[in-house]
Amino acid sequence: MTARSMSKGANLPVTPSVVRVELSWSERGDGPDVDASALLLTGAGRVRDDGDFVFYNQPRHASGAVTHTGKRAAGGVMTDTVEVNLGALESGIERVMLCASADGGTFGQVTGLTLRLLDPADQTEVARFAMTADAETAFIGGELYRREGRWKFRAVGQGYASGLAGLATDFGISVDEEPAAPAPAPVRPPAPSSPAVQPPPAPVAAPAHQPPSTGATSPASAPRLTKGEERLPVDMRKRLSLRKEQVAVSLSKHGAAGVTARVILVLDASGSMSFLYSGGVVADVVERMAAVAAQLDDDGEMQAWTFASNPARLPDLRLGELPEWLRLHVRVGEISLFRRGKKPRKGLEPGQVDMRAVGIQNEEQKVIAEVRAYVRENPAPVPTFVLFFSDGGVYRDAAIEKELREAVEEPVFWQFVGLGRAHYGVLERFDTLPGRRVDNVGFFAVDDISTVPDQELYDRLLSEFPSWITAARRAGIL
Repeated sequence: MTARSMSKGANLPVTPSVVRVELSWSERGDGPDVDASALLLTGAGRVRDDGDFVFYNQPRHASGAVTHTGKRAAGGVMTDTVEVNLGALESGIERVMLCASADGGTFGQVTGLTLRLLDPADQTEVARFAMTADAETAFIGGELYRREGRWKFRAVGQGYASGLAGLATDFGISVDEEPAAPAPAPVRPPAPSSPAVQPPPAPVAAPAHQPPSTGATSPASAPRLTKGEERLPVDMRKRLSLRKEQVAVSLSKHGAAGVTARVILVLDASGSMSFLYSGGVVADVVERMAAVAAQLDDDGEMQAWTFASNPARLPDLRLGELPEWLRLHVRVGEISLFRRGKKPRKGLEPGQVDMRAVGIQNEEQKVIAEVRAYVRENPAPVPTFVLFFSDGGVYRDAAIEKELREAVEEPVFWQFVGLGRAHYGVLERFDTLPGRRVDNVGFFAVDDISTVPDQELYDRLLSEFPSWITAARRAGIL
């Protein structure tokens, strides 16, 4: 094959079954260190797990198809090399992104940055792509991609100012950062149209559970005093009291004052959720959902799951232990990817899930199946209300639809909440899907849940649950 100098966006066929991807740049004592890496992607443009990232801390893919072979210097030029055996790539891999990162500076400080594609059999140059950059600290130089059973190479030249971690996160890799303490949850006032309420001056006995109303809206019931509530920090207890009032108002609006339910929380922990965890958004969401559980179920406990590539049951959330539960269990994956020479993370604390086993992909159908099994094995005299939070990236549409269609005959309502990212797949279409005796799924998405007032959030969360209860009773499901 004759070498070809490529411009950004150009592509060409690749005939060798094995190619060597050589990243080169001019050696400078004051310039940043440059590293080559590769991401193995499925047809959905995502890694399957963190093992699909090949770089200096993980130099060989488990399949043996991609290897980071390392650096060398010669004649004032540095090179870093990745070798790809196209014939050995697993069938699910459709693209190999060829990346670079700058450590200690930006690519604007790097001269002569060039990506070369070589045939290692005879060292001939297949393609050459000279790149220019500015403030970027990570770069996609090019990609090898499968088209109609044959492999091609495209010159990409796309930069990232967020570094290797930011680039990898976009493709589903979980970034290993020291966990930040959850940001304190803001105290949200009621929406302007909501009546002002004050915390009760003294504990009152919890009223007996009442069946949901199916007629006109009735006055909101007083908030139930929940087991363990008195052990919360003062500020958190005040927020909880106010929020329980707002949940009661929302239930009353929808004709369900006094309704009782078991509440289950499901939290997306895929790689793209990292910033929502580190910014305290997920911790705030959990605290706001604790008020829903406290108002609907007075035992002071809420079952919880986290999921990404795999589901994991978290310890039950007991209201009186909420601050410690947030600290221990509101976490994402912890893979030692970007930690050159750093000490390994300390061991898990008692009760913590090893988030490395949870992974980074979006596999909603697995956690749905696990929650369904839990409900079957642990029947309750009241319906179950699942609060399911995800930032999108849904791609297992058929498997998710199968699980939720089968769940129609079960005493469970699934309320999905989208946290900003796009592509919620079948979840967005469930309200229009025919062939179900009752509509057992609700969905809405918000750009930034931290800006949504509590009363508005509870109104949206509880808008379909009461009508499902009525329909499920008529259908004999409840």
